[in-house]
Amino acid sequence: MGEEVRYERVGAAAVLTIDRPERRNAVDAATARALRAGLERFEADEGARVLVLTGAGGEAFCAGADLKAMDLDVDDPAGPMGFSRFAASKPTIAAIDGWCLAGGLELALWCDLRLATPGSTFGCFERRWGVPLVDGGTQRLPRVVGLGRALDLILSGRAVDAEEAERIGLVTSVTAPGAHLTRALELAESLAAFPQDTMLADRRAAIEGLGLPLADGLALEHRLGRETLATAARGAGRFASGEGRHGAPASPDR
Repeated sequence: MGEEVRYERVGAAAVLTIDRPERRNAVDAATARALRAGLERFEADEGARVLVLTGAGGEAFCAGADLKAMDLDVDDPAGPMGFSRFAASKPTIAAIDGWCLAGGLELALWCDLRLATPGSTFGCFERRWGVPLVDGGTQRLPRVVGLGRALDLILSGRAVDAEEAERIGLVTSVTAPGAHLTRALELAESLAAFPQDTMLADRRAAIEGLGLPLADGLALEHRLGRETLATAARGAGRFASGEGRHGAPASPDR
């Protein structure tokens, strides 16, 4: 996969690490190709149920495109930053520590969930250099925080600290300092323990239904839900027998 990106299996998670700390994990063409290869490996890895995307070095998750290299392909069908125009079929988590800027923010927005340390900083800093958002930021940011807040960040290019990011829903939760990856792996294991077909069906219905008229979204939910009724029946039977009540964990049904 190359030195720019590392792929590691940790339990049920695949950890994809951008490893260019000397460039604040900024992405050049080689790194983008390695990120794409990492996503393809995750999709092909049946034992990997959750992808955790992170950055090495403790200073940055990803500072965006490498403006010194300037070799990203804006017309790449996968997206300039590697895979931003593709959709993962399984849950994804961004484990953020430090700078999460420009294209790096767009990679974080590509993920389903975002965990960040208190010292993390977010922003569409490409605004300062006249660089457009071309890795999904104009589409995903409004879906995550709402159009009004998204326009504030996109138009101003201002910095957002972790506390504000959590308050506006940009970050799912703020972890203890240095605990972002540990917490992401814990969360990955908890997601991996659920019955997978129903969880993935609900995930797909939420993502694909967002842009549909309500009636069409309900029809999508109905169709996907019906495909998992066998799992639902087993789960209902376990609940009736006393499992999982009052917050107690149920036994895995995968």
